[in-house]
Amino acid sequence: MSLSRTGKLLQYVNYRMRVTLIDGRQICGRFMAYDRHMNLVLGDAEEFRKLPPKKGKSEDEREERRVLGMLLLRGDEIISLTIEGPPPAEETRPIKQQVAPAGPGVGRAAGRGLPVGIPGQAPAGLAGPGRGVGAPAPGMMAPRPQVTAAPVMRPPVGQVPPAAPAAAAGMPPQPGMRPPGGPPPMGVPRPGMP
Repeated sequence: MSLSRTGKLLQYVNYRMRVTLIDGRQICGRFMAYDRHMNLVLGDAEEFRKLPPKKGKSEDEREERRVLGMLLLRGDEIISLTIEGPPPAEETRPIKQQVAPAGPGVGRAAGRGLPVGIPGQAPAGLAGPGRGVGAPAPGMMAPRPQVTAAPVMRPPVGQVPPAAPAAAAGMPPQPGMRPPGGPPPMGVPRPGMP
C-alpha cells in the first residue's frame, strides 16, 4: 500500500489511534509518524490481546494488556486503523518574562582565540596554507607576461630548406657549428644510425 505525502493520515498525527494487526492483536497509542509503506510509529503504546478460555473453565475470552511504549509497526502487518481520541491538549504554561534591569556595563562580543580580521578577508589561520606548506608561493601563481615571436615557416615535408649564407642571417656561425641546412660533416653518423 502506498501513500502520498499529502495523504489523509497527516491530519491525524498526535491522535490516539487503535491499530488492528493480522494476528488479532490491537495496539493503542499516540500516532506519531508514517511512511509510504504504511509503517507506523506509535508513542505510549499498549497492546491488547484476547486470550482463549482455559480448559475446563467456561469463562469467556479474557483480554491481556501490556505496556509497550514507543513502537514501530510494519505496514504489512496492519489491517485497520481507528481513531480512539483527539490529540492531548497542549500543556501551555504561562512563561514569565524575566528581564534584568539595565546595568552600568557595556555588551561586547567575546573572542574565541582568533584575532579580529579585516572585513572582506579571511581571518588569520583560515586564509590557506602557510608559506612553504602545501602550495606554491603566491608569486609563482601570478600570471606571467607572454613573449610573442614572429611565426616561423617550416618547409614542406621532403623538401630541404635552402642554406642561408651566414652573412645574410646577420650572425656568423659559432666555432664548431656548421651553417643550417648544410649536409652533415663527413664521418659523423646520422642521428639514430649505428
